[in-house]
Amino acid sequence: MSTLVTKPAPDFTAAAVLANNTIVEDFSLSDYKGKCVVLFFYPLDFTFVCPSEIIAFNKKLDEFKSRGVEVIGVSVDSQFTHFAWKNTEPKAGGIGNIQFPLVADLSKNIARDYGVLFDDAVSLRGLFLIDKEGIVRHSTINDLPLGRNVDEALRMVDALQFFEENGEVCPANWVKGEDGMKPTAEGVAEYLSTHA
Repeated sequence: MSTLVTKPAPDFTAAAVLANNTIVEDFSLSDYKGKCVVLFFYPLDFTFVCPSEIIAFNKKLDEFKSRGVEVIGVSVDSQFTHFAWKNTEPKAGGIGNIQFPLVADLSKNIARDYGVLFDDAVSLRGLFLIDKEGIVRHSTINDLPLGRNVDEALRMVDALQFFEENGEVCPANWVKGEDGMKPTAEGVAEYLSTHA
């Protein structure tokens, strides 16, 4: 299995439901060039773990936006199914009026290009952090029953932005506000002498 990390994120154009419930036929990842993007895949609308993840991303959307990050969800459902799911309250099995786009991948080509298509049927729970230049900087892929941690996605955004701003790397369990380390032997030794 190959990884997309360090490579250009595969572009796509597909139908999608936008935050304002408008359905568009030509939603394109390339329209987000110059912005950092968290692109995540989930198996299916009207299922079990998926709404918990989508609602969790929506609850943290202001935190992503405050960092200049766009969030985009993708599944193999149609834009019409996405629309119906958005217009169903969570207590009735829907996701409510989430405020980020949901992309329809009926052809399954987007999931295939990102290496998350499972049994030629649905997407695994893939997440890709794409930088402003369109390069994949981080990815995770979970099996169908394993929900993601949205706070970890935010932590990875913080780590990428810290590196981009400071040129320092982020050690294990690093969180925003902590020290980074200089990417040199001396920098590692200095960091470990005070943090080990």
